[in-house]
Amino acid sequence: MRHLLQRHPVPIRTHFAHSLVLTYALPPRLLAPLVPPGLTLDTYTDPTGTEHGFVAAAVVDTRALRPAALPARFGRDFILTGYRVFTRFPTPAGRTMRGLRILRSDTDSRLMTAGGNLLTRYHYRHARIGTRTVGDTLEFKVLSGDGHADLHVRADLGSAPAALPPGSPFADARAARRFAGPLPYTFEYEPQTRSVIVVKATRTDWQPVPVAVEVPRLTFFDHGPLVGSRPVLANAFHVAGVDYGWERGSRRALDGAAR
Repeated sequence: MRHLLQRHPVPIRTHFAHSLVLTYALPPRLLAPLVPPGLTLDTYTDPTGTEHGFVAAAVVDTRALRPAALPARFGRDFILTGYRVFTRFPTPAGRTMRGLRILRSDTDSRLMTAGGNLLTRYHYRHARIGTRTVGDTLEFKVLSGDGHADLHVRADLGSAPAALPPGSPFADARAARRFAGPLPYTFEYEPQTRSVIVVKATRTDWQPVPVAVEVPRLTFFDHGPLVGSRPVLANAFHVAGVDYGWERGSRRALDGAAR
């Protein structure tokens, strides 16, 4: 009955000291196998008529992360990294929820690894993660336990707002902003009941700013189902000083109806 616990039953609150999200464009045919029943890819068609799907690589420096019922002084500080595919989930009423389906998560805390895997399907793994800010440069280094999610990224916060990365499929910054992540929802498929678990996010003053980044190392696309792919950096957004939270998960049928 472990799946009953993994429905994100505890609302969570935290403060984002920094959130840096890199969004990579890939052909939809490569991402479609990663999307479970009930969900569809969230895609974008560029000015040439080419359709793109997207995977977000996010690094978040969280402060005072804790159950929502507890005051901040009982929280813990963690660094979280995650890889998510952009998806859509239609409902019977004609509404479409935009959200992220989790592919992998890493954290610098063994406590977070154990607790996250007990109460969610976010696939947490323990990693060595370092961060520093020197002048206008924010830097993260992630050494994953299996080497499949190593990441080294430097963001030039002084460049904000930056131009889109070279080769980005987006026509302009407005189009890129729609795929900045995190999105309002996170989705996960529960095979035991053929349901989709929906987790809604709450946030204050969410104003991501495009930044210029250098990515000397990123191994996620060198392993697993996306090995051999050629992802293109489509955008990079940074936010700081934001209160953030996740509500309890809700279970829906594959057609979007509430259960």
